[in-house]
Amino acid sequence: METYYKPEDLLKFEEIGKEVPELAKKFFEYYGAVFAEGELTEREKALIALAVAHAVQCPYCIDAFTQACLEKGSNAAEMTEAVHVVTAIRGGASLVHGIQMRNIADKLSM
Repeated sequence: METYYKPEDLLKFEEIGKEVPELAKKFFEYYGAVFAEGELTEREKALIALAVAHAVQCPYCIDAFTQACLEKGSNAAEMTEAVHVVTAIRGGASLVHGIQMRNIADKLSM
């Protein structure tokens, strides 16, 4: 079945700079610096990125960071827990915005 997202397109990511190489260079330098070992380990950063990939629903990022997590020593249980953490945050963020709805409904109901 044909899908909009093609896993092989992930391998073409660096081609995004073909027309504007100076901006792509800056992005990839920043990207590399962000994911380098620092106060957080590369493994921890990959787990964070995997969770965020689920929040922003990027299948390319999910593929890339699932692989990165495995390469950096994470296991399926850790990755699944990271996905649950982001789900709790995303769900909570949606629910807390329900207060905005209630405030408007209360105001208009007066």
